Amino acid sequence: MVSTNNLKNGMTLLLDGKLQQVVDWNHHKPGKGGAVVRTKLKEVETGKIVDRTFRAGEDVEQAIVTRTTLQFLYREGSDFVLMDTETYDQSIAPAEAIGEAADYLLEGDELGVQLYEGRIVGVELPASKELEITQTDPGFAGNTATSATKPATLETGKEIQVPLFIEPGEKVKVDTRTGSYISRA
Repeated sequence: MVSTNNLKNGMTLLLDGKLQQVVDWNHHKPGKGGAVVRTKLKEVETGKIVDRTFRAGEDVEQAIVTRTTLQFLYREGSDFVLMDTETYDQSIAPAEAIGEAADYLLEGDELGVQLYEGRIVGVELPASKELEITQTDPGFAGNTATSATKPATLETGKEIQVPLFIEPGEKVKVDTRTGSYISRA
């Protein structure tokens, strides 16, 4: 148990049977009544942001979430097979635990994994990743008066918007948080 007076950003709590990570908190003392702690909590499994207010000094249950690095081996149906590179133990992660990170994973990639009671509850990717363009339409000369874009398919199957000068076979840097093109690799 941890007091709401001691909350920190990034701390993971177990509230109503759900893992919730503290995104932001604010200790508030109104002119009348007791002090409260206003928080923004992110549900670890769904990514949903929730506002919640606690009484100051109220005890909440802290969840111990461990972080480790695992290597992505391959997909098995909708699940992902991951391996610990030190012990060579393999574990299976459901697609829900991987979430949108699946759009950027290639076999052999290493990713940060959050574990709670031995099960994978979330993954962390680097902020950007270099991926190859497998398919895109050719750009036409003269269409560069504005910052025009065209759809392109990455080697992972994800479709993004890229500038007209990008051709198939080129490597591009992609922002894994927003799914947007950053630059050529």
